This record gives sequence, structure tokens and C-alpha cells, in this order.
Amino acid sequence: MRACIIRSTGDLSRVEIADIPAPEPAQGQVRVRVRAAALNHLDLFVIRGLKGLEYRFPHVLGGDGAGEVDALGPGVSQVKPGDRVMINPGVPDYTCDYCKAGEHSLCVKYGLLGEHLPGTLAEYVVVPERNLAPIPPLAPALSWEEAAAFSLVTLTAWRMVATRAAVRPGETVLVWGVGGGVSLAAMRIAKLLGARVIVTSSSDAKLAEARRLGADVGLNHTNRKVSAEVRAATGKRGADVVIENVGEATWEESLKALARGGRLVSCGATSGPRVPIDIRRLFWHQWTIMGSTMGNEAEYREVVRRLGEGQLKPIVDRIYPFEEVRAGLERLEKGEQLGKISVTI
Repeated sequence: MRACIIRSTGDLSRVEIADIPAPEPAQGQVRVRVRAAALNHLDLFVIRGLKGLEYRFPHVLGGDGAGEVDALGPGVSQVKPGDRVMINPGVPDYTCDYCKAGEHSLCVKYGLLGEHLPGTLAEYVVVPERNLAPIPPLAPALSWEEAAAFSLVTLTAWRMVATRAAVRPGETVLVWGVGGGVSLAAMRIAKLLGARVIVTSSSDAKLAEARRLGADVGLNHTNRKVSAEVRAATGKRGADVVIENVGEATWEESLKALARGGRLVSCGATSGPRVPIDIRRLFWHQWTIMGSTMGNEAEYREVVRRLGEGQLKPIVDRIYPFEEVRAGLERLEKGEQLGKISVTI
């Protein structure tokens, strides 16, 4: 099969399309004929080299995908060949104590397609049956590229906004970097839950589009002091919730923008992982600081259900043919996108 792989870590010059053996499904697994995949910042991190990750080269990239069921392993009963499916890229072992309690994203053997496991930027991928969801019928119907762009960012954002932060109607939510897939999904979910949402970007064009999609306030963080603007927009109170995935570059401003008793939720550190914090401010303002990664099985079913109801349809920035996947990664690396970049396979 054709696959987008790396044979060593480094820059984007390491990315290539190559022929490798197609995977075979084992017990409880399904082979999916991938029709489209979507790119994530995780792909860039994997290409550059993740500390502690044991690569098995050639390594197949890609976390998001959608396609048709192609072959079944023993014990599979919920899907059949030809079914149109989306892929949940987070793969737990489904047997540890966390999994038994329904907290699959805390599994001690948790893996991600494209990171720990062979990814979706290939003609075929093998995943557990439980990691598949039927593509819900919509009017108009989802394209393969839209279906591929749904799972990772929507599930991640849902857990951050709805589960961890438990955003309530009327609260103010600050979302950094609205051009990214997780941030854009977080903005839309917060609005769906009845919040007032303030977003940031370095691009005025992206801020204008975010406002068109429902954001209440847009701030260009290159020429505006975000914390001061947030306090001005909230009568000096601050944001009830901050959705953070940038890390070092935005951390201080995130805390300065946070209201007393506020909640900060982080799922990433794209600008660096080391952040300062004055513990006195933490306990005096009674902040809650939370980490969040992906989501559990119940949360995935919930976001798929909402997709089927016409909510949370993915925003696709641009579509590339498989042969031009490197160009898509270059656009992602430059931060030029608003929403998801998809690849037709």
C-alpha cells in the first residue's frame, strides 16, 4: 500500500510517500480503507522527534481519518465491510482499571495513531473495532475530507470545554490561537454550551472569520495585551475559563486573564513546556488548573451524536491530494490555516 512515512526524524524533508506492506487485522481489529486523512500539529512533533517515543521505522504518520471498512479480524461484530466510518485515533487497551472505569484517555497503555501506532496517512490502517464510529447522515452529507477532520480536535476540545472545565451558560471563555483545529473546535463547543467566547489570533483575517463563526470578541495577540483586554471586556472580572494549548508563550497572560475561582485547562505546549507559577496567586485566587488529553469512549459517542444532529460540522481549511501531503504540512507548520487541513487518499 502507499503510505506517508518517515524513516528518521528531522524536518519536513524526511516525509515521503512509499510502498509498504498493508496491515492485517488481529483479534477485535478492523482494517479501514482510508479515503481521507487530516493533519495535526502532532504530525509535526513526530517528524521532528518526540523524546521518549520509540519509533519503528518506517513510521506511518497521521492521526485522523475516515474511510470504508475493508477487512475484519476475529471477534468483530459491530461493523461490516463497506461501512463508512470515522476513526477515533486514541487507542487504549480497554482492560486497565482506568478503562474499566470509563476513563479510557487515562489508560496506562494509551496510544495514538500516528504517534505510538501506525497512522492514517496511508491507504489502509488497522484499529480496534471500538475506535470506529459510523459517519452520521447529514444534509448536506459529510465529505470524506470533513469526516476525516472531525475526531481528534473535536474530542480533545469537548473534553477540555465540556468535561474538564464544565463550562456553563453565561460564563466567559478565553481561547488562544483560534486558527488551530482544537482552538476552533473549543470556541464552537463553548458557544454551543451558552458561553461568551473571546478568541485570539495573530491574524486579523482569522479573527474576522472566527467572529463570523460565533466568537463574541477577537483579539490580535501580537498588538493587544490579552489579559488587559479580557478584563476590560468583563468589567475587570476576568475569564471564567481559559483554554490553553500554547504553553510558555501565553501562560503568564492566561493566568492574568483568569478570574478569581477560574479554571484553566491545558492540552498542549506548542511554544514550550516549562511555565512559572506563583503558588500564592494560585491559592489566593482559588484557581483550578487542569490537564486534558483526548477523551473517553462516552465522550466520543457524544460528539458523534451531536455531529449527527448538525452541530460541530468540521471546518476544513484546505484539501491536498495525497502526493502533496508535504505542502499541507508546510501550511500547518507556518500556521496559515483556519481549521483543519485534509488530505485525499
